[in-house]
Amino acid sequence: MSRSNGTSDTVEPIDSPEPSQKELEFNDKLFDDEGKNDGFGDEPFPGSSAHAKARPTAVSRRASRGAISDALEKEVRTENAENNGSDEARTVDEEIENIKREGLTGRQLRMARRVAQKHGITPENEFDAVRLLRKQGIDPFKRSTMLEVAKTENDANLPATSNNTLPASADVAPQLPPELLDRMSRESEISQIQKDIAKRRRRKTALLVSRLLVFVGIPTLLCGIYFYTIATPMYATNSSFMIQQAEPSATGGGAGLLSSSPLSGAFDSIAVQDYLESRDAMLRLDADVGFKEHFSDASIDPVQRLSENPSNEEAFKAYSSHVKIGYDPTEGLVKLEVVATDPHVSQKFSEALIKYAEERVDNLTLRKREDQMKGAREGLQEAEIKLQETQEAVVKLQEQIGMISPEAETGALMSQISRFEGQLQVKQLELQQLLDNRRPNQARVEGVQGDIRRIESVVADLRSQLTVPTETSGSLARISLDLKMAELDLQMRQAMAQQALQALEGARVEANRQTRFLSLSSSPIAPDEPTYPRKFENTVLSFLLFSGLYLLASLTAAVLREQMSS
Repeated sequence: MSRSNGTSDTVEPIDSPEPSQKELEFNDKLFDDEGKNDGFGDEPFPGSSAHAKARPTAVSRRASRGAISDALEKEVRTENAENNGSDEARTVDEEIENIKREGLTGRQLRMARRVAQKHGITPENEFDAVRLLRKQGIDPFKRSTMLEVAKTENDANLPATSNNTLPASADVAPQLPPELLDRMSRESEISQIQKDIAKRRRRKTALLVSRLLVFVGIPTLLCGIYFYTIATPMYATNSSFMIQQAEPSATGGGAGLLSSSPLSGAFDSIAVQDYLESRDAMLRLDADVGFKEHFSDASIDPVQRLSENPSNEEAFKAYSSHVKIGYDPTEGLVKLEVVATDPHVSQKFSEALIKYAEERVDNLTLRKREDQMKGAREGLQEAEIKLQETQEAVVKLQEQIGMISPEAETGALMSQISRFEGQLQVKQLELQQLLDNRRPNQARVEGVQGDIRRIESVVADLRSQLTVPTETSGSLARISLDLKMAELDLQMRQAMAQQALQALEGARVEANRQTRFLSLSSSPIAPDEPTYPRKFENTVLSFLLFSGLYLLASLTAAVLREQMSS
């Protein structure tokens, strides 16, 4: 709608020409530039009332476009007819104040000043430029006006056009109230923005749906087709066993209590689990039952089928995916699941693996038990040999000295010495009795004295036998000492032999206690229905997997775009 400062009551709608592609691009660029400043345009001019409110609208930044309906034109004519007298009497300051109340942004005011300078108008400020342009019938915020200014600034060689004014009406129409223009512009802009947002949302929704269909829907559909129609049915045979040890002795104490708990066989169970998951078990299973040959059958789908002559690594990958072993520490059970294309073959595989596990359990502590028994037997044999040598040494010493017990010989000599010493004391008393007479009998005295000398000689000889060595053997004391040392050595060897025998018995008990054996909790039974593939679960899992990958890729791309744009 054109604005003029005339007094006519007629208001003619302006036929706005259809904007060209270049004008549309310029308006989009102008709208984007304004949106980058603060979301909806530049800051309002500091002197305007919109500076305090800071309304985030684009209403005052553009001129209203399009034709006004007949009812609205009638209402405008009535309001302008009533207010025509007061508009003519309005002063310049009041007009500027009204323009300030429109809430024009700084960008719009700068654009109005450029348009005024282009038409040779010298305003005092930006608001005066808007007032003067409106008086001359020029709308500074019309698209064509702003486009002409941009063309003039971008191309200095082209002459400036003077066709920037709105088409003059036959009768000058009164100027619309700013409040009505503000409401009309707001409604028009909001409607246009809503349409753009709805169009953008529809476009983005269509792009999102297409991306989800390509990156999530189609792969999930392909996976579902594979699981429902192509995948070969697999049969799983489940079994479980427990590794136990012999019952502990009654004197085991705390060790017995610990050995009866599930933790007692934890290390053995883990060792057996590791062996069943190894390449050694796979090679034994292939040699005994034909693992590679079974999974190389042409009836299996290409995804799960092995090649004609698979390598050990390829076969081990298939073995790891089809043989699943788990240890439950709370119950002490080793659970085994074997998958094959035939239920009886899966049962055969499971029985073979349980046999391998039982052999491994039997050999777990065999070396330790053999080492313990071997050490105990060697200790006992050495003790017995030493004992025999000591006994022979004692017998040999007894043969050399010609006596069995030095203590008995010493006791006999000491008893003789005691008896002779008693006789000697009697003879000495008798001699003293004879000598006490005034005239002792010399013959008797000499006889008693002779007896005393003979007894003393016998006692001395007997005593010499105890301490003085002879020509054939040593003294009785030396002989007694040697025999005592030999007997002590013999006693020590006997004690050592007894301890070695006890150690052998203890090692035998400990070896029996350390014996492990496999107790089968549930036997392998061939299933009558296929266990794998789990069609619905695998399809849902594929959907979740592709959705997660798509979400991760989208977030990564968004972060990269944000980093590159900043």
